[in-house]
Amino acid sequence: MSRYNYYGFAPYVSVAEKRRNAEKLTKKLEKNGGKLEPVLVTGSKFTTTFWGKSWNQNLERYRDYENRLPRGRSYLRHGAVIDLKVTDGLIEALVSGSSLYRVRIKIKPLKKDRWQTLKRTCSGQITSLIGLLQGKLPPPVMAAVTMQDSGLFPEPKDISFECSCPDYAGICKHCAAAVYGVGVRLDDHPELLFLLRGVDHLELITGAGDAVIAHADAGAAGVTLDDIGGIFGIELDPALSGTTVDNPSPVGKPTRARPAATQTPLRNPAQRATTQVAKTAATQVAKATTTKVAKAATTQVAKATTTKVAKQAARKSTKQAARKVARKAAKMDP
Repeated sequence: MSRYNYYGFAPYVSVAEKRRNAEKLTKKLEKNGGKLEPVLVTGSKFTTTFWGKSWNQNLERYRDYENRLPRGRSYLRHGAVIDLKVTDGLIEALVSGSSLYRVRIKIKPLKKDRWQTLKRTCSGQITSLIGLLQGKLPPPVMAAVTMQDSGLFPEPKDISFECSCPDYAGICKHCAAAVYGVGVRLDDHPELLFLLRGVDHLELITGAGDAVIAHADAGAAGVTLDDIGGIFGIELDPALSGTTVDNPSPVGKPTRARPAATQTPLRNPAQRATTQVAKTAATQVAKATTTKVAKAATTQVAKATTTKVAKQAARKSTKQAARKVARKAAKMDP
């Protein structure tokens, strides 16, 4: 019997039934040895973070997708995306519909000149990995990464869709559900966006160090260790808080210059500050290590002492018992 009615349409299936069918299919595939990673939407909104929201907003800005995205949202909300995996430049998904459909979405890597421009824009403005992944970015950085023609998110020309369903449209509802599922994934794993575009997100943070060196080379005096700690996302010893590293200035009589081959270049303020921070960190690590070793040694001594005392007590108890037995034997001897 055909699953289509007299008018050529499939019979209506309720949302609850769709979810039950997706759950049954998921359990069946997992029972056969498949490890699935379904996309589950629990609240009224698909995404809640900067990266997830920006991904979905980027999709919705293009007219190429506007007719199919609503069906994709419906499929995702009903739990139809029973498996979604994101790798380098590739999205693979299993979407449950009237049958089980396999989806493959390829994302082109970000162009090198575009990535270099983004790194220059973000240089010195992203000071920690946590801030980057949580989307806690300065407004200029947020605007740069979400820019339609020059940002981090892919354009329609960067995306190609493949699905095993008979729909030959540019993007079918199963592919639409999968790309919306990526937005949900980015809420928990924003680093996947950089993986899709073939770039290293840590390079955006590395630029912070370049900004400090450039600032120092330009002759900026009065660089404090608090500034260095803030830029590199580290907490310095409170005793050093407010310490200033000034530019070197000549004092006293000029000294004879060394030959050019052996002359030692003066370190700039950023280098001297970094050296001082490294020394402070090394001292703190050494103190912590010493304390740890001392505790371990104390524990070992305590164990050894306890063992020694126990042995002495055992020997003493044995001797006392032997004396008692000897005394009783002496009394009983006629």
